[in-house]
Amino acid sequence: MRESIVFPGPGRVELLTEPVPAAGPGDVVLRTRLTLMSTGTEAMVYAHRFGANTHWSDWVRYPFRPGYACVGVVEHAAGDLSVGDRVAARAQHASRVVVPADSCTPIPDGLDDEQAVWFALAKIAFVGIREGGVRPGERVLIAGAGPIGQMATRWAAAAAASEIVVVDTVADRLGLALAGGATATVAGTLDEARDELARQFGVRRPDVVIDSTGNPAVLPAALRAAADRGRVVLLGDAGAPTEQRLTSDVITRGVSIHGAHDSYTVGDPRWDHDREIARLVFRLAGEGRFPLDSLVSHRFGPTDSSEAYELAATARGRTMGIVFDWPQ
Repeated sequence: MRESIVFPGPGRVELLTEPVPAAGPGDVVLRTRLTLMSTGTEAMVYAHRFGANTHWSDWVRYPFRPGYACVGVVEHAAGDLSVGDRVAARAQHASRVVVPADSCTPIPDGLDDEQAVWFALAKIAFVGIREGGVRPGERVLIAGAGPIGQMATRWAAAAAASEIVVVDTVADRLGLALAGGATATVAGTLDEARDELARQFGVRRPDVVIDSTGNPAVLPAALRAAADRGRVVLLGDAGAPTEQRLTSDVITRGVSIHGAHDSYTVGDPRWDHDREIARLVFRLAGEGRFPLDSLVSHRFGPTDSSEAYELAATARGRTMGIVFDWPQ
C-alpha cells in the first residue's frame, strides 16, 4: 500500500491510502524520501486559479494528483538500476511510485536529498534560458526570485551572463539570488525598480528579460525593460493569459517574446528523457557552480499536506522550497 496526496476538488486536499500500481516491464518501484512542491503550478491547481479555454482547463481534472519532483530509493529494479539506488524521478507526491527506469536519474553521493529534489524546477528554468538564447557576456534581468526565478538565476550564471539583476517584491528572497549568481538585486516591482535598473544597466538595457512570476501584470514592464531587439521570456505560466498585455515596444523597438514550457524538451532524444539535463544539474551542483543549498524553507509530513497547500496558495511570498518528507 501507499499514501498519495490528491486534490478531490478545488481547495481540498486528501491523503489517500491505496494499492501501489503494478510495475510493468521496464518499470521501477521507488520508496519516496522527499518530494518538492511546485508552488506556482500546484497552488494554481489547488485554488483553481486559471481561466476557461486555456491549457490549464484542458489539463486539470479533479481528482488531481499533484507533484513532479521526487527523490526516492529503488525497491523493485529494472533497466540499469539496482535495488537501493537513490534516484530523481518526475513523479507525484506519494510514498511509493512506479515510473519507467529510463526516466530516473541516479543522484551522486555528494548531493543530499534537499539539493537533488530541485532537479525538475531546474530543468524548467533550463528551458527558459535556452529559449531566451542567453549567451556569454549578455545582460539578463530576472523578474521574480521565487523557486523558478532562483533556478533561472543559476542557469544565467552558468551561461556566463555578464550581469544578472534579479527583482522581487519579497526582499527576503534576494539573498538567495545573490548566492545563486546574481550580480545585483532590487526589491520591488519592475515598474518601481525602473530608476534602480537604469543605474544597474546604464544606457545598455538587458538583452534578455526573464519573467518567472506567472503574474499577467508583469509583461508590459518586462517589455519596456528590454533592450532594443531584446528578448522577453515568459517562463512563469499565467493562469489567465488573456490578461497579459502587449506594449508598443514589440513593434517600435523589435522586442520579441519567447514562451518557455516544461514540455519543450520532452521526447527530444538529445536530452535522454530529460535525464541529461538532470545529470548536468547534479554535476554543476557538485562542482559548486549551481548552488542548491538553503533553498528549502518549509518541510511538511504528508499528513500536513492541507496546511502546506494553504500556505502556498495564500502566503507564497513567505515560502521558497516546500518539501514533503515521507516517513521511512
